[in-house]
Amino acid sequence: MEVRYTDIDYFVFSDAAALVATGKSPFERSTYRYSPLLAFLLIPNLILHQSWGKLLFSSADLLVGLFVDIILKLRSVPETLRLLSVAVWLFNPFTFTIGTRGNCEPIVCAMILWIIICIMNGKVIQAAFWYGLVVHFRIYPIIYALPFVLVLNNQHARPRECILKKGSPRSGVTDPSSRARVVKPSTTSWKQLFCPWDLLRSNITINSFLFGLISGSIFFFCTALFFKLYGWEFLNEGLLYHLTRTDPRHNFSIYFYHIYLHHQHKFSLVEKLISFLPQLMVQLALIFRFAADLPFCLFLQTVAFVAFNKVITAQYFVWFFCLLPLILPWSSMKLKWKGLICISLWMGSQLHWLLWGYILEFKGQNVFIQLWLASLLFLAANTVILLMVIHHHKFSRVFSPSLSAPDSTDTKKLD
Repeated sequence: MEVRYTDIDYFVFSDAAALVATGKSPFERSTYRYSPLLAFLLIPNLILHQSWGKLLFSSADLLVGLFVDIILKLRSVPETLRLLSVAVWLFNPFTFTIGTRGNCEPIVCAMILWIIICIMNGKVIQAAFWYGLVVHFRIYPIIYALPFVLVLNNQHARPRECILKKGSPRSGVTDPSSRARVVKPSTTSWKQLFCPWDLLRSNITINSFLFGLISGSIFFFCTALFFKLYGWEFLNEGLLYHLTRTDPRHNFSIYFYHIYLHHQHKFSLVEKLISFLPQLMVQLALIFRFAADLPFCLFLQTVAFVAFNKVITAQYFVWFFCLLPLILPWSSMKLKWKGLICISLWMGSQLHWLLWGYILEFKGQNVFIQLWLASLLFLAANTVILLMVIHHHKFSRVFSPSLSAPDSTDTKKLD
């Protein structure tokens, strides 16, 4: 094909795997900025077939569909609605082309969903192991740490043995037909945010402590192991690069034009904070409001994280697409017409940006201002869609509230 179907990153992965197979560092391959684990996983590219990685990523894509079905079954979603939700992932052209083109994101999506399954089944140690591993593999899931801890505390979840009831596979797991109730973000939660001791005292339980200890240990073990093998090159390229990344090339982010104009100069601390603070504020607001409805919280977090990020590429959209089927059964939004409006708004703003990107990259015309305005429009579209999704969502706790849960005066219906 004139324009290759295979993602350029797949060639980077394959080259890194070849280096690892010969005892060299995968970071000798320029632009390889991933965990060395990925390079090791793709060594069969050299032994079995060059498409091994694509088969692996596509298998993970199918695994995501299976995990979506398991999670919805645990939450007592009817079979027809469950299968429709699974189809939203499996038959989404955007998501299945990501894996078949050779992008590793389906593996990350599968690991995130497996962690949710482990938490719902009370397997805290297993969830912690996989969470530490996925944060090492791809740093962005670190944003899920706080909601995971909050949902594991006594206020949001009973111990596993207390939520089991005869005749019900997981009676503590709420179903879509239950009354939608939402806990107001209490003022004490925001006070605790600025008083770390109070926050720790009210939220640290044996489950949350084990989760933090084990996941942190796995993350630091993997980091220490590869630091010993590959030194500072691994730390800089595999981890720190993603925390300080500023891409001067055009992308969906509203910050790209400023970065493009000033990328040859070091950014001041104030400039870094200006770009980071909106992202942090939105994340905290969503966590403290929706943490008890874990899949919904993770979905909102991911959409907001991507929308406000300093760099946005199309593969990032897969991060929240895998969580979308988990919230559809609790949405009162109908496909006709509000659903179609949301889809059209998101696709339209993206295609509008791609039009200006095409004119810049392939026609060589100076349309940076138009492209930046298109990025602003894309952010606005994401914000409007996020608000519509929140407005039409029927809040449902993943677990039944414990005896210490807030009383009826602290709850209200979500319109």
